[in-house]
Amino acid sequence: MSTDLVLLAVLMGAVTYPSRALPMLAPGIERLPPRALLYLRLVGPAVLASIAASQTLVHPNEAGVPQIVIGPEILGVVLCMAIVWWRRNLFLGLLAGVVLVALLRVAGIG
Repeated sequence: MSTDLVLLAVLMGAVTYPSRALPMLAPGIERLPPRALLYLRLVGPAVLASIAASQTLVHPNEAGVPQIVIGPEILGVVLCMAIVWWRRNLFLGLLAGVVLVALLRVAGIG
């Protein structure tokens, strides 16, 4: 069992923590321009989207060269994005995406 993903999760948490903790650490952050607040609010989802895209679309082939692969994982990412957009709930979207990919793998697809 590999622990690479655990290290990646810790690293991503450390990278995104400053933008998430900024409202607690900087008094008066609500006085920032709306565009700056929107940017800070979207840093976390942008990082999650880039991780999801890189982990689901790019896989090494037999020669070790990265290539784009469309598999059941991309359906999970699309479902997750749709639910997050519709319900504004990241946990629900992630849960639905993971369950969909698990069901597709159990069914032998992918």
